[in-house]
Amino acid sequence: MTVSTQAERRGPKGHLLLGNGPDFGRDQLGFYAACAREYGDLVPIRLGPRRALLVYHPDAIEEILVTRNRDFVKSPGVRLLLRRLIGNGLFLAEGGFWLRQRRLVQPAFHRQRIAAYGEVMTAYTARRLSGWKEGDVFDVHAEMMTLTQIIVAKTLFDADVSDESYAIAQTSNVLAEEFGTRLRSVVQFIPDWVPTPANLRANRALHHLNQVVFRMVAARRQTGEDRGDLLSMLLQAQDADDGSQLSNEQVRDEVMTLFMAGHETTAVTLSWSWYLLAQHPEVDAQLADELQTVLGERPPTVADLPRLKYAEMIVNESMRLYPPAYALARQAVNPSEIAGQSVAPGVVVIMPAWVVHRDSRWFDDGEAFRPERWAGDLVRRLPRFAYFPFGGGPRQCIGNAFATMEAVLILATIAQRFRLALEPGQQITPTPYITLRPEPGPRMRLTRR
Repeated sequence: MTVSTQAERRGPKGHLLLGNGPDFGRDQLGFYAACAREYGDLVPIRLGPRRALLVYHPDAIEEILVTRNRDFVKSPGVRLLLRRLIGNGLFLAEGGFWLRQRRLVQPAFHRQRIAAYGEVMTAYTARRLSGWKEGDVFDVHAEMMTLTQIIVAKTLFDADVSDESYAIAQTSNVLAEEFGTRLRSVVQFIPDWVPTPANLRANRALHHLNQVVFRMVAARRQTGEDRGDLLSMLLQAQDADDGSQLSNEQVRDEVMTLFMAGHETTAVTLSWSWYLLAQHPEVDAQLADELQTVLGERPPTVADLPRLKYAEMIVNESMRLYPPAYALARQAVNPSEIAGQSVAPGVVVIMPAWVVHRDSRWFDDGEAFRPERWAGDLVRRLPRFAYFPFGGGPRQCIGNAFATMEAVLILATIAQRFRLALEPGQQITPTPYITLRPEPGPRMRLTRR
């Protein structure tokens, strides 16, 4: 491993009390990029009272996520801010409890079951498109969020747009935005019980969210009906060792984890994909050619995915430039080391995909949108963690195949019928929330193909 450190374990100077927190809060993505540029692959910083280490080299990231993964847990900031939204679901669970949950949830993401979800994705996208017409202008991010929420409501709850799924979407969005706001501010250290306006708003949303989810779980338990959705699988899952099942609280936590992961990541990926396609008409034209060749006039199916190679390249390139999970964070719980340098318990390590994915050492012309870069043997040549949109190691996102399939199928279904053009005069900024959202949402005009 050749890890670049322009100054041995030296990082940016910070405020006496707040450390580098103010710079981090003002422009998190810019801060990550500046630290890599000025200090190398391992950069110590301080966020308020917490010591942290920015890690930019793929080999060092592999050490954290794979080789020494037992030395690290999810970061305290993420645990603090997401706990009340997704509880102790797969994303936040640790140790033996996480392993048991993973085994119980895994069957929901079996290859055959995911393929069945593909039919829902294309059918519900086509239904949504029936309301679109030539010349319409809309916020593409809001539209993609709505579409993916409709799809996840069907696959997770076997529900069309119902009062319950709408309530879950609305309240989870309040909590997700609150997470992003707090992450960029010192208020992340204020406990949930302090009656600040933000805490009161989030707690009201959480109370409503829990009422809705627990009501759905109780109703399904009462009927015992298996609707073939993810909720049914969670309720029927049994531990192979002791036969135990998930409690209502555990089902609630997994439902919210899957709901957030099942729509937010895909919606953000698609939003950035349309934004990039609108600025690169030659890429849009090549996508249209592929869709005509592979599909003709019929809608895409899961069986078409192996031949929709360019569509998948666009999705991969979008996630490279605008990774929904823009930075992964872990906290050392044991004495460890990264790239031969010691890391004490309590230190938070942050791995900014935002910077690593654009690094010219791994990606030629790394700031450019070039889907064709994925056509050759790039994946084989890349260091393993030069591209990690779904994390990696034992904690890699369980729904990565679901999310990729959904993004490609939705992209193909829409692009087959419409071209999306950016309205002029917009300034779109990538903004870190739970995911990397475009802000404001790009306003786009529809043109029929």
